[in-house]
Amino acid sequence: MSDTQTKSSASTETMGFQAEVGRLLDIVAHSLYSEREIFLRELISNSADACDRLRYSAIASPDLTNGDVDFAIDITVDAASRTLTIADNGSGMGRDELIGNLGTIARSGSSAFVSELSGDSKKDVNLIGQFGVGFYSAFMVAEKVVVNSRKAGEEESWRWISSGQGSFDIEPGERETRGTAITLHMREDAGEFLEEDRLRHIVKTYSNHIPFPIRLTVAGEQKEGDDEAKLPEQEQLNDASALWTKPKSQVTEEQHKEFYHHVSHAFDDPWLTLHFKAEGMIEYGGLLYVPGSRPFDLFHPERVSKLKLYVKRVFISDECDDLIPSYLRFLRGVVDSEDLPLNVSREMLQNNPVLTKIRAGLTKRVLSELGTKAEKEPEEYAKFWENFGIVLKEGIYETTADRDQLLKLARFESTTQDGLVSLADYIARMKEGQEHIYYITGDSKEAAARSPQLEGFAAKGIEVLFMTDPVDEFWIPAVHEYEGKQLKSVTRGGADLGNIKAAPDAEDKKDEAKKEESADLEKLVAAVKEALGNAVADVRSSDRLTTSAVCLVADDNGMDMHLERLLQQHKQLQQASPRILELNPSHALVTALAKQAESGADLSDAAHLLLDQARIIEGETLPDPAAFAQRMADVMAKSFG
Repeated sequence: MSDTQTKSSASTETMGFQAEVGRLLDIVAHSLYSEREIFLRELISNSADACDRLRYSAIASPDLTNGDVDFAIDITVDAASRTLTIADNGSGMGRDELIGNLGTIARSGSSAFVSELSGDSKKDVNLIGQFGVGFYSAFMVAEKVVVNSRKAGEEESWRWISSGQGSFDIEPGERETRGTAITLHMREDAGEFLEEDRLRHIVKTYSNHIPFPIRLTVAGEQKEGDDEAKLPEQEQLNDASALWTKPKSQVTEEQHKEFYHHVSHAFDDPWLTLHFKAEGMIEYGGLLYVPGSRPFDLFHPERVSKLKLYVKRVFISDECDDLIPSYLRFLRGVVDSEDLPLNVSREMLQNNPVLTKIRAGLTKRVLSELGTKAEKEPEEYAKFWENFGIVLKEGIYETTADRDQLLKLARFESTTQDGLVSLADYIARMKEGQEHIYYITGDSKEAAARSPQLEGFAAKGIEVLFMTDPVDEFWIPAVHEYEGKQLKSVTRGGADLGNIKAAPDAEDKKDEAKKEESADLEKLVAAVKEALGNAVADVRSSDRLTTSAVCLVADDNGMDMHLERLLQQHKQLQQASPRILELNPSHALVTALAKQAESGADLSDAAHLLLDQARIIEGETLPDPAAFAQRMADVMAKSFG
């Protein structure tokens, strides 16, 4: 528990909700009415998970089930008392689990999760489901929730009671069998969820794929004059068969959508569905889905897989990180193996040769499908890349086995094209004499596009790729080249444009600009270099600038400037290395300064102003703003005096 208080009365304890839970309850209580029916999907899904967990545990400890292996989920509606009960004979919960699971969010990342909540009820309910706390959706329809649970293998049962108003009660219960029963005391405006037809429709729509029977029982009503109460009638509402075991032709798009909603606890629709069965040396099958939007925890530091592993239709784990590489962690769905032993432990899964082959097969299958989508439906693929491209780039950096395929899938924005381009597209458009794939890194495309280093490339019509994801700084040095073409940053000193043939009109403009150059730039370069000293690595004339007076570039063998800034921001680098200051020989300011250098004038202030100007263009903080302001004031005073 967090900042909560506990009060006891006889055998009942009253406890306050954790602050994060209180916020969740406030959100679900005010959610859109059109979303309220998902409470039943979430509770049924939780019951199915409880049955799955016990079925797995019973493989090693059969006494946990005491011979009762017919798992089921029972929905009981009692219109007279306005209650709806969802019960299962799964793993159940003890006292501490009820407190921990229903009163707190005892999971890493809970603070980050809460910070993602936006106040948009539809988006927030989606997040609540994704984070695995869909139980709280019950308070959208219930004014009070009572949870009776008995943990498998234990004798005691416990009751959890709350109206969702900031606290809950915990007390001994009277449940005689294992499992959990959640009784909802429905709100006045939630009467529709006590109607048989409405419940049938919800279960058929959202939970038909659940592999355990979902049974509906309507409590009988005793009418005046009847000698005996009516016996309740029980009706199974779902198929209770594993969806992934069915032939593709027998599974509809709607069924896929709802199964995806079940395994992902999300509201979006899948962008891509892979329904497959692999046969040969090892046999496995399943259903994989690429989400239509980013899961909220896509960038969680643990980078865990969310695929569910089954063995012969028995749930084993939903925390199997060896099932897929971390750069495919956005996948949701189920993988079912015929070759792993049923009693396999999570520890045994590590470095398991069967799992290694499944991982390789899944990775190949997913990347192949993505490649087909990229080729045949580039506009749709662009949506995928916007959501998950940054994650695939992690794979380019981390793996060599899949690198070639991932590079083919990679897409980028560029200076000359609308939309996304591939590296192959770029190479096909390279200018005569161009030997490198040029790119520029930055925090955003807009920021990078303002860089003066692009001016010479734009003048010659040379395409430059924008690299605006932090991971770009890591995979590019690991790759170096693509199809024999070296990847080269335009912010490095070695970006030589002299050998690249430009369009005729661009050449004419360049020749005209050259005529305006100072006859001798050497004295200006020497004067600026002497004035700046160790503040720069070098000073030289530039062929990359057309409109700006100056720019900073990194040494060809040095660290990229954007990477240096990132490392400094994260306090992993104390001080950036000196840069090369390049001067535009055709700029009016530079030519004027060149004439001053010819006459032997003192250019110390001008040199420092040029360097500070280049720093400002790069978006950097000036090391001495006061000195910059004084120099600027002096120059302006001379100009206007």
